[in-house]
Amino acid sequence: MAIRATQLSFFVSILLISFHPYFASTTRNALQRGSSMSVEGGGSDLLTSPDNSFSCGFYPVGTNAYCFSIWFTDTKDKTVVWMANRDHPVNGQRSRVSFRRDGVMVLTDLDGSIVWSTNASSATDADTAQLLNGGNLVLKNPKGEILWQSFDYPTDTLLPAQTIDRHKKLISSKGKGSYYTGYYSFYFDNDNVLRLIYDGPEISSIYWPSRDRSVFESGRTYYNSSRIAVLDDLGSFFSSDLLNIYASDKGFGVKRRLTMDYDGNLRLYSLKKSSGSWVVSWEAISRPCDVHGLCGRNGICVFTPKHMCSCPPGHERVDPTDWSRGCRPKFTLACDQTQQLKFVELPHVDFYGNDLNYKRGMSLEDCKKWCSNECSCRGFSYKWGEAVCYIKDTLFNGYQSINFPGNAYLKLPSDYETSESAVLEGSEAMCNTNETEIITGYSHMNRSHRSRTTWLYLGCFAGAIGFIEILFIALGWWFLFRRRDTGNSVEDGYCAISSQFRKFAYSELKKETKNFTEELGRGGSAIVYKGVLEDDRVVAVKKLGDVIHGEGEFWAEVSTIGRINHMNLVRMWGFCSEKNHRLLVYELLEHGSLDKHLFSKFSSGNGSSNVEVGVLGWKERYKIALGAAKGLAYLHHECLEWVIHCDVKPENILLDSDFEPKIADFGLAKLTQRGGSGSEFTHIRGTKGYMAPEWAMNLPITAKVDVYSFGIVLMEIVKGIRLSSLVVEQGEEEEVPVAWFVKMIKKKIVSKDDSWIDHIIDPRLDGRFVKKQAVRMMEIALSCIEEERSKRPSMDSVVQGLQEVEEIEKNNAK
Repeated sequence: MAIRATQLSFFVSILLISFHPYFASTTRNALQRGSSMSVEGGGSDLLTSPDNSFSCGFYPVGTNAYCFSIWFTDTKDKTVVWMANRDHPVNGQRSRVSFRRDGVMVLTDLDGSIVWSTNASSATDADTAQLLNGGNLVLKNPKGEILWQSFDYPTDTLLPAQTIDRHKKLISSKGKGSYYTGYYSFYFDNDNVLRLIYDGPEISSIYWPSRDRSVFESGRTYYNSSRIAVLDDLGSFFSSDLLNIYASDKGFGVKRRLTMDYDGNLRLYSLKKSSGSWVVSWEAISRPCDVHGLCGRNGICVFTPKHMCSCPPGHERVDPTDWSRGCRPKFTLACDQTQQLKFVELPHVDFYGNDLNYKRGMSLEDCKKWCSNECSCRGFSYKWGEAVCYIKDTLFNGYQSINFPGNAYLKLPSDYETSESAVLEGSEAMCNTNETEIITGYSHMNRSHRSRTTWLYLGCFAGAIGFIEILFIALGWWFLFRRRDTGNSVEDGYCAISSQFRKFAYSELKKETKNFTEELGRGGSAIVYKGVLEDDRVVAVKKLGDVIHGEGEFWAEVSTIGRINHMNLVRMWGFCSEKNHRLLVYELLEHGSLDKHLFSKFSSGNGSSNVEVGVLGWKERYKIALGAAKGLAYLHHECLEWVIHCDVKPENILLDSDFEPKIADFGLAKLTQRGGSGSEFTHIRGTKGYMAPEWAMNLPITAKVDVYSFGIVLMEIVKGIRLSSLVVEQGEEEEVPVAWFVKMIKKKIVSKDDSWIDHIIDPRLDGRFVKKQAVRMMEIALSCIEEERSKRPSMDSVVQGLQEVEEIEKNNAK
């Protein structure tokens, strides 16, 4: 019922918005074809909305610099809500906005060059430019139809009746008093959830909703396909991911805006008519230090009453005027064993993300030794009670809070003079809110408050609109049920939530797999069976062998895996943990694993050993390579907990009906004990032929082991055979097949002639492949299997490299 009420409110708001009364004027708020606005006209050459709430024209952003903008007319600071050219201001002389006779509006600079224009293809029939009461600049045709609107191109602000969807995002300004594009964004992510992200010059980091909680724990849902959200006139924000925001002064008659501020906080503002100033009626982040990127590289946000940035010992500010530039070290760390090192303790400090690796159950001294032996380690965080060591290659998102149960330890040369424990003192306030009054708002997470206010909202709404409300509700319900019949309703997505990740009873899975009779495959640590759930979902049930965790620990690990969601990762539906039984329930993919298509002529996937598997075409191979790389990149860099797979191989890359790849068995390295009887695994994790050299050398394991394994898989996708089964040429019998193959490729690849690939490519392709893509894939593969792991690229870089050749035209194919 709660979901339906929220859903109903969302659609009623949409319906209300569709009937929003814009009273247009044909004189004071319109621009006709052939007319223009000049920068020299200043305050007199403006478009105004019919109710005079908004003005549109040239707004000063610096000395002799202007942007074509829309702003609130009567606010104390003429608050800007939209800019056409925020990153390219025009000159204060002879700059002009012209509504040309071809129906296109253009902004030209002093020299006549076009700085900005509306969409020419959609506005050729436009004959009127008009600023509406809601702050929307529109181009209309003679029929009054809107052909272009500023609401489709937001900058940092969302206004009532303006929607945000998968194609739009709010991007902050760069700093206080600056209008240039900044580093913080409010947007719909690929998983359909609204997020805040810091996307700076060096790193990207999502910080809201909190990465320490699952999407569902934050009151959101992945299960929506519309990706749409809207702010209404009452001060309520409704989103398809179930994010609901309510202004603390909710009601009609107040002008509002939702703004992505320069300090990384998303705030809902309400205008006080008496003073023309803004009050904050809701904000996403209550503690500014929870925002990422504020203090830059090496900088630490200190939880003082004013929330300050500080540089750690041995560091100084890069730019005294800009904290986002961070701090730089005043010392040099050498990558050799001769330099003596020491660690400075930073009490209650943590640096979020950028972990080289982590280990549980490690003493503080062992953690120091580990970081000392890693050249790229710049310091580490250590949690006391859990005895967890996180070593860091870069120090970003630093913060100090008494609530953090641990310390950070900074790596310095032993001869650098500083105390062993540092006291941080904030040096400058990060955000200044004393110009803006704050009145606490609330969101969907305060459920009791929301419930009371929802009833108040419904009562006021009924009293104000009466019969029209009843009509809209009837229309809303009719729309919902009608949509349900089509199979595309949002309700379908909500219903699916209740049947997603959950705990299964062993008897339930035994029944749904027909007593574990239909085996799909087996490995050294598990057997996989086919099953059909009560809701008719066909699933793969993985029955684990030796498990190193008890029931509580098993649940903790599995719940983490279950929260990870990406289109190139196999979805886990649930688990079973009863007595000695440990089972995992996954989605079942139609085309099975990649190895059956690359290496085997026959498949026994549906019970017959005589079913021929068709040869994978080049298009499918490239799609599989890119998709698998994206899945690993997500695990390494973006997911809730950074995950190292430890066993990347074709058997763990599954293919759906469209040959879209999905990586399986991620996270299982923590769950299973390798090296059991009959296992393909050695005493260390991984499969022979795909294991990185550091496994054998007993070095600390990082994400680069997955990069190495992916490189082998990439070569096999191109070559079409398992490299470990290659026959080594005579005279080189003692050489490992993979090493021999790599040596051969390196000899050939130095040639500028790409014809060598013809002798490497899978002959079953019969010459039908894109040569440049194949060559690039082999080059990337070679970089992935470098023996020295520091020379291997990250999976993000691998994805970028593969995407560079994605758009090669078909006429380049052989």
